[in-house]
Amino acid sequence: MFDRRLVYHFDWVLLLTVLLLAGVGIVNLYSATTNWPQGATPIYLKQAIWLGSGLLIAALVCLFDYRHLQYLAVHAYLVGIGLLVVVAFHGRATMGATRWINLGFINIQPSEAIKVAIILLFARLLSKISVPQGFAIKDLWRPAFWLLVPTLLILKQPDLGTTVMVVLIALTMLVFAGLQRATIIWLAILALVTGALGWFGLHEYQRVRIRTFLNPEADPLGSGYHIIQSKIAVGSGGFFGKGFLEGSQSQLSFLPERHTDFAFSVFAEEWGFIGCLLLLLLYLFLIAWGLYIARRASDPFGLFLAIGVTAMFFWHIVVNLAMVIGLLPVVGVPLPLFSYGGTSMVTMMIGVGLLMNVSMRRFMF
Repeated sequence: MFDRRLVYHFDWVLLLTVLLLAGVGIVNLYSATTNWPQGATPIYLKQAIWLGSGLLIAALVCLFDYRHLQYLAVHAYLVGIGLLVVVAFHGRATMGATRWINLGFINIQPSEAIKVAIILLFARLLSKISVPQGFAIKDLWRPAFWLLVPTLLILKQPDLGTTVMVVLIALTMLVFAGLQRATIIWLAILALVTGALGWFGLHEYQRVRIRTFLNPEADPLGSGYHIIQSKIAVGSGGFFGKGFLEGSQSQLSFLPERHTDFAFSVFAEEWGFIGCLLLLLLYLFLIAWGLYIARRASDPFGLFLAIGVTAMFFWHIVVNLAMVIGLLPVVGVPLPLFSYGGTSMVTMMIGVGLLMNVSMRRFMF
């Protein structure tokens, strides 16, 4: 029988926040691509279609009690790994990277979907383990194994940005579960050693991105062009911005990838400091509300599920914004609900559906 309390506890605050962010993103995409030769379906309309599809999927996610998902976590993980293996052998190559599966009528990026699978799996693992004193380094062998397999497959594509996102999401969930001080020290040492040795395993274009991050002016018309134009766009917006459709960097096509990685740069140029402040406050509210949902969860699995989804949003926001203003290398991480991308939008909306699910069923025990 349908429980009426689900309707009463429906999280309208979360839904309206998400719709507002996505709506602003679609308007921004319209501005970013208005001078492009438009095909049958303009970019901003495609994004609206993906948003509608994501809302439908989020609604379907809400229909099932999230506590049953812990029994499907391993299956979701194995499906995700299988799709990553398919990409490795039969994926579609674009700009030197093989990240997509071509289904004829649509391209999907399994490395995006694996984020949700990792969240489900880690939520199940952490909800079943009680370590009051915090995890020791020896206790992390099982989460480390589950994390290592997808990260290696994603690195092979290569996709350093998504690899970093998956690791950061998993580490955030572990931190909330509790880590001993010695464990944190060992993980920090491991990160430093991996970073130092990883330099030799990077592809040349990835090394170029890091060198460009350190000194973008060394090649202003080549590898440094993206970040230099992005910083010009952000800085030229001033306090109030140049106005809608008035950004010179985007309208005169100086800014590359302005519909994906650098969508925020377009927004900053047109709406200035005030517009950026309001947008960041919206994102801050989204993160705070996700933590609020986690705190009110009725069981440990729901708590860690909400923490994982919130971490996914948080790290995407932080890395993308740091990237477009030159505080991090360009690693191809989209701004959630804002940058163009079908698989990214659907993945984020699945996350929204999971948050709503936990919020709606907080009264059930």
